[in-house]
Amino acid sequence: MSKKVAILQSNYIPWKGYFDLISAVDEFILYDDMQYTKNDWRNRNQVKTPNGVEWISIPVGKAISRRIRDVELSNSVWQKKHWRTLEMSYRRSPYFNDVAEWLSPLYLSIAYTSLSQVNRLFLEAICSYLGINTVISNSWDYQLIEGKSERLADLCLQAGASEYISGPAARAYLDKQAFEAVGIELSWFEYSDYPEYPQLWGEFSHGVTILDLLFNCGKDANQYMKYTTNK
Repeated sequence: MSKKVAILQSNYIPWKGYFDLISAVDEFILYDDMQYTKNDWRNRNQVKTPNGVEWISIPVGKAISRRIRDVELSNSVWQKKHWRTLEMSYRRSPYFNDVAEWLSPLYLSIAYTSLSQVNRLFLEAICSYLGINTVISNSWDYQLIEGKSERLADLCLQAGASEYISGPAARAYLDKQAFEAVGIELSWFEYSDYPEYPQLWGEFSHGVTILDLLFNCGKDANQYMKYTTNK
């Protein structure tokens, strides 16, 4: 029986393409054993506001040399701040109340200790709302070997995968032979040609958090995505 796997660092409330990749596979491995990168998507994302597209970021300190899974959170001030921004930006959207019912407790009722914990809980909640049933696991559930491509291929092998689906940016560094050596098919995910959906606050933007799509379209969000209706 074939099994598709994707392996990617956890992101904070990522854009719709991230969830399409999750939906396109049978197991999605959060690769938080990787180095944390500043000014990236790990701890921040973009929302549309009356003043245009803005960043909301989780404060994680200035330490550079640490894995994503080791990024600890020192306070919870950001939680109420982020929810206030979302509430002010999307309270006029058609599905605000529907989404807020399950989203607001994630911001207002949980004491988080790590970035990985935050990202995973939000990912799981959004997947549940979209009806995505993909298994989500952590890279530390497996043994990790050396080698960039070799490690990913070996993770796929341990997970029982027959196919690894990667984002297109990895074409620049992934070694296809490492996957061929262990009998894993390597495929590339395509993020282009998304349709526009009803969106507040001016010029349309595809790159914002998926929460923008959920607030504006609710369960109809699937109509503006690629894979969530195929599982």
